[in-house]
Amino acid sequence: MKRNYKKLLLSAGVVVLALAIFSFDDDLFQVSKNLDVFASLYKEVNINYVDDINSAKMLKTGVDAMLDGLDPYTEFVPESEIEDYKLHYVSTQYGGIGAGIFSRNGNVYVSDVFEGFPAAKSDVRPGDQIVKINGIDLNSKNSDEVSQLLKGSKGAVIKLLIKRGSDVATEKDLIRDEIKQPNVSYSGMVAGNMGYIKLDRFLENSGQEVTDALVQLKKNNPDGIILDLRSNGGGILQEAVKIVNLFVPKGTQIVSQRGKVKEKDVSYTTVNEPLEPNLPLVVLVNSHSASASEIVAGSLQDLDRAVIIGQRSYGKGLVQQTFSLPYNSLVKITIAKYYVPSGRCIQAIDYTHRKDDGSVVRVADSLIHEFKTKDGRSVYDGSGIYPDVPVAQEHFASITQSLLSKLLVFDYATYYRDKHAKIGDARTFSMSDADYDDFVKFLSDKSYSYNSASEKLLNDLKTEATKEKQFSEIQTEYDNLKAKLLATKKNDLQLHKDEIKQVLENEIASRYYFNRGRYETNFKYDTELAQAVKTMQDKNQLIAILQGTGNYKVIGKPIAAVSVKKEKDSSDNDSQ
Repeated sequence: MKRNYKKLLLSAGVVVLALAIFSFDDDLFQVSKNLDVFASLYKEVNINYVDDINSAKMLKTGVDAMLDGLDPYTEFVPESEIEDYKLHYVSTQYGGIGAGIFSRNGNVYVSDVFEGFPAAKSDVRPGDQIVKINGIDLNSKNSDEVSQLLKGSKGAVIKLLIKRGSDVATEKDLIRDEIKQPNVSYSGMVAGNMGYIKLDRFLENSGQEVTDALVQLKKNNPDGIILDLRSNGGGILQEAVKIVNLFVPKGTQIVSQRGKVKEKDVSYTTVNEPLEPNLPLVVLVNSHSASASEIVAGSLQDLDRAVIIGQRSYGKGLVQQTFSLPYNSLVKITIAKYYVPSGRCIQAIDYTHRKDDGSVVRVADSLIHEFKTKDGRSVYDGSGIYPDVPVAQEHFASITQSLLSKLLVFDYATYYRDKHAKIGDARTFSMSDADYDDFVKFLSDKSYSYNSASEKLLNDLKTEATKEKQFSEIQTEYDNLKAKLLATKKNDLQLHKDEIKQVLENEIASRYYFNRGRYETNFKYDTELAQAVKTMQDKNQLIAILQGTGNYKVIGKPIAAVSVKKEKDSSDNDSQ
C-alpha cells in the first residue's frame, strides 16, 4: 500500500512537472510569436505607408501605449531621454548657472535663482528676461531649447544678454558651475525649540543630507524633530531605509519587497546604530507624499517611533527596477510591492483590475485589512499612510489661484524687488496695509478674471436647466443671482486679503533670501507645522497617540475611496 502511494505521488509529480514545462514552453512560444508579429508589422508599415514616417517616434508611441496598460511607473526610456531620466530619478547634478526659466508671450524669463550659484552671484534675478545666450537670439526658442543652451561643461564661460524691466539690455559673463540641487531644501530650528528638516526627494545622497542636517540640529538641543515629507514623490528605496535608521535601532526590519520573481524578494534592515533614537519625532505628509516617503512614514508609524500628521498619503506601494536595452535605452519595470513592518502594503490603486473604460479605482473599503503596530495600534493597508493626527488640507480661493496662475503675484514681487533694496528678516517679514493697497493698485490695469466656486455652481445649474428645457422658468432668478455674485467679487481682494498676502510674502521673500526665504516666511502660516509643534509639546498627547490610549483631538475627516482616471501621477518611483 505504501509502495502504491509512493507511485501515485511520483506520477502526480511527473504530471505537475510536465504541465509546468508545457506552460513555460507555451509562454515562451507566445512571447516569440508576438515579437515576430510586432517586428513584421513595424517593418511593413515603415516600408509601405503612404507618407514618410518618423520610425523612432512611432516605436516610442507603440511601446508607451503597450506599457500604459500596466501602470504609470513601467516605462521605456530611449537613448535620447537617458540624461533627463538620470537627472529626474537618480542624480540632481548638472552643469549650468543655477536658475529656472519659463516662456511667456514668446520671450524667456528667469523664474527662480538658486542661492550660491553663478546666476545669483552675477545678480541675475527672477523676472529678468534672457534675450540672448552666447549671441543666440532666443526669440523662437522654447524652454527646453533654452535650457540646453544654458547647460554645459563646468568652468565654461556663458554670455547672457539680460533685460530688466524697461532698462537697456546688458550682457553678463557667467562661468558655469556644477549645479547640485539638494535633497534637503531646508533645515533649521522652528517655534517651540523644534528641529525641522524639509526633504524634497530621495535621490542620491539624501540619507547623508538628512544625517548632516540632524547633526547640526542636535547642536541646538531641540525638544523634538519634525521631518517634512509633504509633496515628496519618492525616489531610491535604500535612501529611505538609511533615513529611518537614524531614528530606530540597528537590526530593525524597515521594508520588504515581494513580487513574481522570488529571487528579487528582499528585506531591508537597518545596519547602523541610530543617531537619535529618543527625541520626539513627527513626520508631515500630504496627498502628494508617495513611495519612499511612505516607506519612511509607514515604517516609523508601524514601529511607534513617530507621529504622522497631515493628510493621507498617495498610496504607492510599487517598486521599480531598470533593465538595460539595446542602443543605450532602458526600461523601468514594476517588479514588486513593498510591505512596511506591520506587514501591510499601502498600494492604494489596483492597476490590474481596470474598468471597461480603462479607469482604475482605489482599493475598496471592504478589501482593506487591519494590521497592528509594534505596540498594538491599529493601522490599515490599501489606503496610503493615514496620519495619526489628520489636518484638513487648506485650499486657496479662486481669486488667489487666478493671481498665481496669471503670474500677477510673480510680477508684483519683481516690481517690489526693484523698488525696495532690502526687507527685514524672512521669519518676521510681513506686508503692511500700505503695501497691500499698492498691490491692489498694481492690479488696476491687469486682467485676472476667474470663476468663483459659487459661479461655477451657478453655471452648472444653467447647463442642467437648459438641458432639461427649464432655464426660461428660472432665468430671472438666475440673472439676479449672477448680478449679486459679480457685485461680491469686487470685494474678493479684501475678503481674501490674508491668504493673498501669504502668497505675496512668500514670493517677495524669495527675491531676497532665495528658497530659504520661502520657508521661513511661510512658517507662521503653516497649520501642519503648528500642529506638529503643539503635539510634541503636549507630552501626554504624544504618549496617548503612540500608545493608542486616551483621547486626543483629531483635526479633519477620513478621506473616502475615490475613482481615479488612468493617467500619470506626479509621484516619483522607488528604484533599486
